[in-house]
Formats: sequence, C-alpha cells, structure tokens
Amino acid sequence: MAKPLVFGADYSVYVRTVRLTLEEKGIGYDLVSIDVFAEGGPPGDYLQRHPFGRIPAFEHDGFRLYETGAIIRYIDEAFEGPDLQPADLRRRARVNQIISMMDAYAYPVMVWGIYVERVSKPAEVGFADEARIAENLPKAATCLKAMTDLMKGAHWLTGDSLTLADLHAASIFDYFLMAPEGRALIKDHPDLASWWSRMAGRQSMRATKPAT
Repeated sequence: MAKPLVFGADYSVYVRTVRLTLEEKGIGYDLVSIDVFAEGGPPGDYLQRHPFGRIPAFEHDGFRLYETGAIIRYIDEAFEGPDLQPADLRRRARVNQIISMMDAYAYPVMVWGIYVERVSKPAEVGFADEARIAENLPKAATCLKAMTDLMKGAHWLTGDSLTLADLHAASIFDYFLMAPEGRALIKDHPDLASWWSRMAGRQSMRATKPAT
C-alpha cells in the first residue's frame, strides 16, 4: 500500500493539522511541497486536486480529498492506531464543536489578527498594525475563555484522551503563542496553559515543526 500523500507547505496551520493526525496514528506519509504564496500561486495542475487552490490536499491509494476536517476524519477512520474521535456521541459532538470554533473564530483572530501582525509581518516590513492587534485581543480572550469553559478542568480539550480537537487547536496555538500578547493572555487560563504544555511536548509536534 502506497504512503498517503499530503500536498501543501509545512508553514500552513491546516497542513500541520493533517500531519499531526498522521503522526499520532503512526502512519508514514510523504509531504509534497505546494506553496500557495509563491509568485503566480500554486502550479496549475494542482487545481485538479483542489479547485480552490488552497492547502492541504490529500491522496491515499488513488482516493483524493481536500478540506482539512474531512481529511483528518478520514485518516482517523481509515487507518489503525489510537482512536482520535470519541465513541461517545456527546463527546464526539464536543470535538466537532471545538474544531468549528477553531476554524470560525480562533484561526482568523489568533493567527492572522495577532501572530501575523505582531511576529510575521514586522519581520517582513518592519512594523505591525497596532490597531488591528488591539481589535483582535478581546476576540482572542473570548476564544480562550470558551475553550477553558468547555474543558472543565480535563486533561485534554474534550476529556481524558487526545482527540482531533487537540490537534486542530495545537497548530493554531503554536503560532498564537509566538506573540507576546498570546503568551500573556493564556496566563489567565491555567487549565489551557497546562494543556498546551502537554501538547507542545508531544513527539508529533516536534516532528511537524515548520522549518522556518
């Protein structure tokens, strides 16, 4: 059986989420480099894999798939290894709720609104948009409080075992906590800070760390 193929770049939050899922399942894979920020965009033939030109895309034994949520659920169900989706209906719903929260609220605020403005953009152009950062800080605080409330003191985001929710959130938090504002905000949420310490120390996180 051929290795699964992940198409994308290691800097991408969503490519990393797919890779984290494969790593946690113990599945070997190949990362095929696709840089959506390259001059001219991704290669023209990549649109056959992802008609919207985004990353990641995925292939397993000729089966092609795009959209991160669909990919990680497929990986969990198609391969042997630890189950990353709970059997319990309500806990499984909580996993999906947190994934949706990450996509709809946390990613645009914590990555683009804070990390990019405070860390990535100044490295390129020498300044940050302070107004945009200030606008996004209370939104980030709302995200952290909502996650803490849902955790209810659990070891992982949805209970006593790691799930897709943890992996989906981890890729976002790794960037968010590079910003001093992110590190300051998480101090108000000790349960979440403890979760991050456990998550950041996992081998899967080390194995998928972006090169730059």
